[in-house]
Amino acid sequence: MRFSKRNSNSDITNGEPLKLKQTQAGDIAELSEDRIDFFASNITEIPREISKLDLAELPLAGFSGQIIVVDDENSCWEACEILQRIDILGFDTETRPSFKKGEFHQIALLQLSSASTVYLFRLNKIGLPDCLRRILEQETILKVGIALENDIPELRYYGSISPASMVDLNRICGRLEFVSIGARKLAALFLGFRLSKAQQTSNWENETLSPSQQIYAATDAWVCREIYLRLNGLS
Repeated sequence: MRFSKRNSNSDITNGEPLKLKQTQAGDIAELSEDRIDFFASNITEIPREISKLDLAELPLAGFSGQIIVVDDENSCWEACEILQRIDILGFDTETRPSFKKGEFHQIALLQLSSASTVYLFRLNKIGLPDCLRRILEQETILKVGIALENDIPELRYYGSISPASMVDLNRICGRLEFVSIGARKLAALFLGFRLSKAQQTSNWENETLSPSQQIYAATDAWVCREIYLRLNGLS
């Protein structure tokens, strides 16, 4: 099947103001109180906040497994063949930063993490292929991320999508009375290390992603999966 890709702001907005749509009903999974209570029973020893000073004193760490960059049709289908058999995936996206008022960029990178491998889908090159869309819409695969209310609407600039089983750690941890949320603070509290943000504002549309960019992007998706496993008492 052909990949669909939109290349210009005029195509994205159809003349409408450059603002993102809100998440739609069902975009982000709503967990029951029983499930939240189960999570709480597994993390009684984890503090609900961390200070800037304590965070700064933690060691830096990142994903050390296999990273696969997906930037063509064949590698995308191969990756999705593997991912469709995994029940819990870490999820994240990266977008080229905007430094001028009114400037807008679509999501450039979508990351999906298994236990030992992170796939980096270069959406700026391949769009949102049907095989990848099906992974995001498959109810039997949990996709665990952070601040999904930002990611999901932006994905719709690549076309219609009805995501399912998208779990947001910020929402879960908010219900668990965490004061500190977000990838960096939650990684510190749950996993005991500090995430580097050195590549956060780098250009995610570069022709080739640097090793540092790849590790940064892979780590952000991987930690989401690891935190969710910890909530379930599985790590």
